[in-house]
Amino acid sequence: MKKQRAFLKWAGGKYGLVEDIQKHLPPARKLVEPFVGAGSVFLNTDYDHYLLADINPDLINLYNLLKTEPELYINEAKRLFTPEHNRKEVYLDMRAQFNQTDDILFRSTAFLYMNRFGFNGLCRYNKKGGFNVPFGSYKKPYFPENELIFFAEKAKKATFICEGYVETFRRARMGSVVYCDPPYAPLSTTANFTSYAGNGFSLDDQAALADVAEKTAFERNIPVLISNHDTTLTRRLYHGAELNVVKVKRTISRNGAGRNKVDELLALFSPKPQI
Repeated sequence: MKKQRAFLKWAGGKYGLVEDIQKHLPPARKLVEPFVGAGSVFLNTDYDHYLLADINPDLINLYNLLKTEPELYINEAKRLFTPEHNRKEVYLDMRAQFNQTDDILFRSTAFLYMNRFGFNGLCRYNKKGGFNVPFGSYKKPYFPENELIFFAEKAKKATFICEGYVETFRRARMGSVVYCDPPYAPLSTTANFTSYAGNGFSLDDQAALADVAEKTAFERNIPVLISNHDTTLTRRLYHGAELNVVKVKRTISRNGAGRNKVDELLALFSPKPQI
């Protein structure tokens, strides 16, 4: 089966890792993802049903709109992918309008526009909740029409919810498998620029996630797979899991020269065998 790309550019996206993740995901009827992001694992697996969550309401509103009204969404978004919209002042005006409105259709189409026309496909908000990614200056940003159509079709099998990972874990039931793609643990204390959501994801959050994953597997018999950087810290956090290392090339980094391979850890917490 041909690998399917997400329609959003995404820092830490899992497109390059999907085969490795597929190999380590146990069979189940339902895949639960507390950090769905751009959805590469959702798009490249085949479960009967999906429960996909994220704490970014713009992302989840977009996914629900694309699921329920794909033609409306695609037609509206496509109108923004023109040469006149590929100018810094137009981008900044669109960003300002986005930050001032609650209209879901406008915010959802502007979100895709800013994802493709903004710098490096970053998704970043300031302390007040305003989107603040600068203009990207690309020759001709790509309109991902085929990727949007594929996503909308596949979304018929999915439920999208905006909530934190602890709540999503609570919804998981026997017969499900949970896949977690949290914001990366820092490679060093100075490299921690991966705070995607306005409030960031601290080292305490990394530890709390490992704890919830372990309890979900060992006490509720639901397997959990987590991907993260391979560091001393993550190995310590995931000591109760089966660890596998894969090499991956980073696509989003502050400087092109820094895009070298970083080992990725896939940690599988499996239910304890019943005696």
